[in-house]
Amino acid sequence: MKNRSTAILLALFLGGLGIHKFYLNKPGLGILYILFVWTFIPGIIAFFEVIIFLCMSDENFDLKYNMPIYNRIDRKD
Repeated sequence: MKNRSTAILLALFLGGLGIHKFYLNKPGLGILYILFVWTFIPGIIAFFEVIIFLCMSDENFDLKYNMPIYNRIDRKD
């Protein structure tokens, strides 16, 4: 189970390398961050992602990153 605090810390300190993307099961984006790390653009994007993660509620984080796809589709609230 992914933890929002861990994602925030990874994005804050290692976001330019995309480590938080690998943690959140987004390896394609993580590789893209690594390929473009020399442009500093991934670091800037990671900074904004830290802000997004800070503003996101735990419930929304869980819905986005902790629920398997089949549970999202079959979910009836």
